[in-house]
Amino acid sequence: MPFSQLPPLLAEALTARGYTAPTPVQAAVIEPDAIGRDLVVSAQTGSGKTVAFGLAMADQLLEDGATPPPGLPLALIIAPTRELALQVSRELAWLYKAANARISTCVGGMDASKERRSLGHGTHIVVGTPGRLRDHLERGALDLSALKVAVLDEADEMLDMGFREDLEQILDAAPEGRRTLMFSATMPKPIVALAKRYQRDALRISTVGEDRGHGDISYQAVTVAPADIENAVINLLRFHEAETAMLFCATRDNVRHLHASLVERGFDAVALSGEHSQNERNAALQALRDRRARVCVATDVAARGIDLPTLSLVVHVELPRDAETLQHRSGRTGRAGKKGTAVLIVPYPRRRRVDMMLKQAKIPVEWIKPPSADDIRAQDRERLIETLLAPIEVDDEDRALASRLMEEKTPEDIAAALVHAHRARMPQAEDMLDGDSAPQSDKTQGHRAGFEDVVWFRMNIGRRQNADPRWLLPLICRRGHVTKAEIGAIRIGPNETAFQVPRAAADRFMAAVNRTANSEHEESGVAFEAMANPPAPQGRAPREGGALRPRSGPPAGRGAPPAGRHQAKPFRKGPRKP
Repeated sequence: MPFSQLPPLLAEALTARGYTAPTPVQAAVIEPDAIGRDLVVSAQTGSGKTVAFGLAMADQLLEDGATPPPGLPLALIIAPTRELALQVSRELAWLYKAANARISTCVGGMDASKERRSLGHGTHIVVGTPGRLRDHLERGALDLSALKVAVLDEADEMLDMGFREDLEQILDAAPEGRRTLMFSATMPKPIVALAKRYQRDALRISTVGEDRGHGDISYQAVTVAPADIENAVINLLRFHEAETAMLFCATRDNVRHLHASLVERGFDAVALSGEHSQNERNAALQALRDRRARVCVATDVAARGIDLPTLSLVVHVELPRDAETLQHRSGRTGRAGKKGTAVLIVPYPRRRRVDMMLKQAKIPVEWIKPPSADDIRAQDRERLIETLLAPIEVDDEDRALASRLMEEKTPEDIAAALVHAHRARMPQAEDMLDGDSAPQSDKTQGHRAGFEDVVWFRMNIGRRQNADPRWLLPLICRRGHVTKAEIGAIRIGPNETAFQVPRAAADRFMAAVNRTANSEHEESGVAFEAMANPPAPQGRAPREGGALRPRSGPPAGRGAPPAGRHQAKPFRKGPRKP
């Protein structure tokens, strides 16, 4: 038996839960050289680390194969978020159920008086968040004098979230002879310093090399115009039609906006962010587990510790700050041997930076185009045929209704009505702007009706700032409140770009540009100016200068040339000197 070296009650619990063999991190913590020692463990989200530290602390919890009578806590698990703490509590509950272990959960947003009563009645394991545990400690409700093992789960996240002082106060209150197990996906200097201070001769265990990038997760990246990000989200959800999908945003405001947009389009979606109460969060998670909702829009912190067995699609709507955050987010899927897909939505100006991050992290990724409306319709047809041809059980009432329908309409009409009913329940796909629909230059475009009389405008970015029609066109449309049909030829030079607008729309365009000059878009530093004369042909220096310096420098995410190389110059007023 793979778990034969474990106490029988735990081995039986694992077998009943469907475990046939330990994961790498679980196997590592029950090796003979790890027994009884402090541990520093690097393991990715979804690697089975909750069960791992549950197994690792068995010797400190069990006496003759069972737990002693409840009293002062013997084990303490500290987690960064409420959801993760509650998940840990649930996992330990089934693992130690046969051993009659009593578990007390102490997290923010719950009734503190009930938690204090639970601690007062005696317990074996306490699971909590740093702030609430510190509060109980200061009030005297939490006594750690008998503690035998302390576990810091996702220690790097707790330090990033500013819990260092709380952790130090809690660990300082625990006996010096306790075991300290530190689980962290990354090992930055603050984690190393914390380990040196609170651990003795700790054994270093790392399974990151084996789990890096999550072997059960397929990573994809789609490049889109910044204005097309929301449309890309819609099309990805419709293309995959995942049983459960999670969308990650950077801020609670963006979570609120995207959630509202999805609901408006007909998606069954819930939101999770720091502005939601614990009851709201519990209700949202329960809706996902009951399949009343299929999409969850969340911030990084709010999604910590969420374990949804049906989650098969993760979409990074806003890019993660680094590769570790990418893997933490993506680790919500591809768990327990199931396959999952993680998709990064990458604005064109930021592709180079994202590509570099992925290569440095050795995360294999497939760069693809966002699903088009035609792609989604093709997928819908295949899914619909598969659904309708699947064998089903029918009763006499179903057959009677079918016979009545056959009397009223032909089989073709009935089938068409059924197809229409299925399609009517699905949100509509969005038209995406791809590279083929963006004008490349006035040389390749030829004459277009409506552009006989035009005004040329220019903007202070060019090839040296990675200018490309695929993201320039949506930027022009958004800043000038025009459609892509109202933009003519686009000429991209080394440091500036010129484009045409019909004279009838020129004043309206420039007025909108001035109003949006201080918008919060990352491209708000791009300056626009009308040109007195058409630009010089490609390859020659323009004869006119004239736009103002941008308000906030080059657009964010559009990397400036390295020091020592020629920098992009702002537009100057007046003609060039001879």
